[in-house]
Amino acid sequence: MVFVLNKNKKPLSPCHMARARKLLSRGKAVVHKKYPFTIRLKELKEAPLSKATYRLKVDYGSRYTGLSILSGNKVLWLAELHHKTDIKNKLDRRRGHRRFRRNKLRYRQPRFLNRKKNKGWIPPSLQSRVDNIASWTKKLQKSLPLTDISYENCKFDTQLMANPEISGVEYQQGTLTGYNVREYLLEKFNRTCIYCGAKNLPLEVEHLIPRSRGGSNRINNLGIACHDCNQKKGNQTPEEFGYPKIYSKINQSLRDSALINATRWKVFDVLKNTGLPVECGSGARTKMNRIRLGLAKTHYYDAACIGKSTPDHLHVTTNEVLLIKALGRGSYQRTRSDKYGFPKAYLPRQKQFFGFQSGDMIKATVPKGKYKGVWHGSVACRSTGSFNINLLKGRVQGIDHKYCQRTQRADGYKYVAEKKNREFLPIAKARGFLLVR
Repeated sequence: MVFVLNKNKKPLSPCHMARARKLLSRGKAVVHKKYPFTIRLKELKEAPLSKATYRLKVDYGSRYTGLSILSGNKVLWLAELHHKTDIKNKLDRRRGHRRFRRNKLRYRQPRFLNRKKNKGWIPPSLQSRVDNIASWTKKLQKSLPLTDISYENCKFDTQLMANPEISGVEYQQGTLTGYNVREYLLEKFNRTCIYCGAKNLPLEVEHLIPRSRGGSNRINNLGIACHDCNQKKGNQTPEEFGYPKIYSKINQSLRDSALINATRWKVFDVLKNTGLPVECGSGARTKMNRIRLGLAKTHYYDAACIGKSTPDHLHVTTNEVLLIKALGRGSYQRTRSDKYGFPKAYLPRQKQFFGFQSGDMIKATVPKGKYKGVWHGSVACRSTGSFNINLLKGRVQGIDHKYCQRTQRADGYKYVAEKKNREFLPIAKARGFLLVR
C-alpha cells in the first residue's frame, strides 16, 4: 500500500504499489515522503467520495508498540514502533555529574520550591512514549483518511502478581484486579522455558522453591518451564537442579507493568483528541482473535487483532513491515563532559551545514575512492563538509557533501522496511533493533 496526497497535501485513499509506480513514471506524481512511502499528485482533481473505512489499531507496549491499518478485512499497513528506553539512565547520569560538581565547587544552598510540576505531569521517560504515539497518530491522519481507532487498554494488577494470596481490606486499598498470572509469566519470559530455553511447546507454571518445601505462590517464586524440565526438576531447588543463576531471570521488577498502568489513560486521551471514535479492547480478546486467525505472536499482528471490530477473516495485503525506532531530535546539551562531569569539549550551536542536518535520510553517490558506490542511510554532519553516513550496520566516513542528496528530512525516527513472507512468520531481527519485549 502507498499513501496518496492530492496537490494541496490532503489525504486520499491509498493505492497499490503498481499504480503508484505508473503515476511516478508518467510524471503525474512525485515522492512526498519515503518513510512511510507517500506520493503527491501534481494535478488537482476532485476525487470521488470513497465508501471505504480505514481503522488504525494500536497495541501499546512499554518498549514496543504495534501499529496496523485495516480496511474491512484487509490489512493494508503494518509497523512496529520502538520507544526510547534510556531516558531515565541519561537523566540519572546528568544528575550524578551535577551533584559531583557541586561537591567540588563552591557550596550552594539546595533549592526545593523553584520546580513546580503541572497537573497531570508524568516523568519524561513515560511522556516520551505517549508523545511517540501522538506523533504517529498525527502522521497517519495526514497521510490517510482514517475513520476509526482501536486501542488495547490493558490493566496490570501488580499487587496481585506480587502476592496472589492478598484479600480483604488490604487488597481493596491496592490496585484493581484483572490480569492473568500465567499470561504475565508467558510474556515475561518470552514464551520460553527458563531452564532449557525451548520454544513452541506447551509450557507449565513452575515453582522455583517447591510447595512441598515451603515455597509460595508469589510471582517471584514462579517461572515457566516445559513439561520435561518440570518433571525432571521435581521437588528440587534451582541450585540442586543445576541452574543457580536462574534467580537473575526471575527476580525482575514489575517496571513494565507499572509503566503501562501509569500511561494507558494518557495514550487514550491522545487518541481521543484526534476526534475519531476510539474502540478499546482487552488483551484477552486480542489473544483470542490472534489464535483464531492463526497469526504469529508479533506486535503488529497483535495490533491487527484488537477489539470487537476484528473480522472473522483477515487478508494481509502487504508483504512489508515498517520498523520505527525513536531517536529524538538531538540533544540540548552542547557540552561533552569527562567521567567526573566537568566540560571537556563544546558542540557547535549551528544545526545545518551545507543544507543538511544530522539525522537526514540521504542518498550518496560516490564516483571514486575507497567508498565508491551508492549509499543510503542517515547523515552525521560536520562543519568541514565531510559527512558520515550511518548504515543499518556500520558507517561510511568522510563523504563529501556534494555527493549527497537528501531523500527525507530528519524527524526523530530511524526506519527499516523489513520484508516478511506469506506464511505470517515473525520478521527477522533487524540490524540496529533489539526485538524483545
